[in-house]
Formats: sequence, structure tokens, C-alpha cells
Amino acid sequence: MTISLAPADELIGLLAPLAEREGFTETPLAGVSLMAMHRPRPRTPLIYEPGLFVVVQGNKIGYLGNREIHYGPGHYLVQTLPLPFECVTLATRDVPMLGLAVRLDPAMLGEMVAAMDEARPAVSGPDPVPMASVAMTEGMRGAVVRLLRALHDPAEAAAMGVARVRDILFEAMKGEQGPALRALVRHQGHYSRIVRVLSRLHTHFADDISVAAMAREANMSPSTFYLHFRQIAHASPLQYVKRLRLIKAQQLLLQEAFNVNQAAMRVGYRSVSQFSRDYKRYFGASPLRHRREEGALDDTPYRQSLTRSLITG
Repeated sequence: MTISLAPADELIGLLAPLAEREGFTETPLAGVSLMAMHRPRPRTPLIYEPGLFVVVQGNKIGYLGNREIHYGPGHYLVQTLPLPFECVTLATRDVPMLGLAVRLDPAMLGEMVAAMDEARPAVSGPDPVPMASVAMTEGMRGAVVRLLRALHDPAEAAAMGVARVRDILFEAMKGEQGPALRALVRHQGHYSRIVRVLSRLHTHFADDISVAAMAREANMSPSTFYLHFRQIAHASPLQYVKRLRLIKAQQLLLQEAFNVNQAAMRVGYRSVSQFSRDYKRYFGASPLRHRREEGALDDTPYRQSLTRSLITG
């Protein structure tokens, strides 16, 4: 059952006092953070770790391939793979975007999937969708409320916090994205093979790697691998690697004070001029101009909110 938007006031009242600063605010619970943005953001390339994102005020629009994904009050986003996409944030100083992010823990998911499958085996279906907006149910809303209340009480957070996170994951696994969550911890079918390759690329994006090598890792022919990879990632394998490198380079330039040459080499480019051309094509500005403009905007909290969940390596 989908709920009305009226109860959103309770979620705002619980979340707003906990997320007073711009960007992401870490909480005492591992993998749980709060989001606040007080001004709109144009369409921006980014990448998040797999997680659940609940927006209780304001709105976000994600663009993945030719898909447009809206999530705001009444919906939550489930992202099961670290896919580069583009995002618009709708917010103002008076009505900031407020949200909750829960990182997906494969170990916790694995335990829950095993227990749920033992009680009621899942029925196999078509390949899951790695990113989707899901209608908020009464059960999910209740789980979010319980987690936010726990964050207001250090004793409850310490004693019951993990259980509150499990509540949210359980509700998500009962929903439309349940098959995608299950696929993260299973090792069957084309989807799981692509997941395995994506996980490796996520941490080894600077390495020289060919499509043929990726296909061998997935135990597929190159043509079959290319087809399934593109269907899942909405990009070719080489496009995916390029976008990962560029977003990581942006983090190095804007947050870690790397110069252009250093950033290009660190993420796997052999030609700085090629890096600069690719960067400008993807972000709409050269690396140097981008750094000057972002510095003039004093955008550090916002950029930290993006890079906090970006690729590590």
C-alpha cells in the first residue's frame, strides 16, 4: 500500500535537527548518513556507493542512460550498483533537500537473503534494474521513523541501531527492488556476473583492462558480455571505466588539491591532453576552470557530500 504525503511532516521533524550542515552528515551508525542541501544544483555527473536514499523534503532527478528517475517525498531510491549517472537537486534555503542514506552492507544482505529464502524461496525472474525509484510503503515509512528516532537517542542507537537498519533493508527487499538486492549476494545468472566485474572495476579503475579480459572474468564471450554489461550499466564497458576515472579525478582536483597532471596519472590516463579533453566533454568545463569556478562558489560542503560516497582507491 502506498501512503499519502501528509505523514512527511513527521519525517522532516525528525531528520531536520540531525542534518543542519550542508552536505552529508555521518551518524554514529556505520553506513548511515543524513543529507541536507540548501540550494538547487544543476545536472551534475556523480556516482554513489550502492545504497538506499530516502528524500523527505525537496526532490532529486537522476538520469541514467535514457531513463529519468524522480525521487522525493513518497518515494525512495534503491541503487544496487556503483553506476555513474547525472543528478539534479531541487532545493532552496527555505525548503532544503533533506534525506537519509543507508549504505548496502553485503554481509548483512547475505544473512537476510538466506533467512528469507529459507522461509519463502524467491521466484526467479528477468534481470533486475540496478537503480530505481520505489513508492514509499507504510512499512518502509515506519522503519525510517524508527531509525531516525534511534538517532536522537545515543543509547537506543547503540543498542538498536543495527536492528533499525535491518528493518529498512527488510522493507526494501519486500519491494520492487527486492530482486536487485538479492542479486548482489547471489552468484547466479548474467546479472551477478556483471555485478562481479563492476565491483572489480570500482576499485581497479586505474588499471589497464580490456573488454576481452572483463568478459573472461565474467565467463562470457566478448559479444555476450558487452550486451549484458550495456543493458545493466547503461554504458559500454570502456565508457563506464572512463566515467569512473573522470569522477575520481574530479575528487582529487577539488578535494585533495591534486594538480591536473597528478590527477590524470593517478586515475589511469597516459595523456594529460586526452584527460583534459575527456574531462571538459563530461563536466562541461576544463579541469582548471572547473576548480576555479567551484572554489569561487565555496562549494566544499556540497562536493564533500558527493565525494564521500565516491570511488575509493
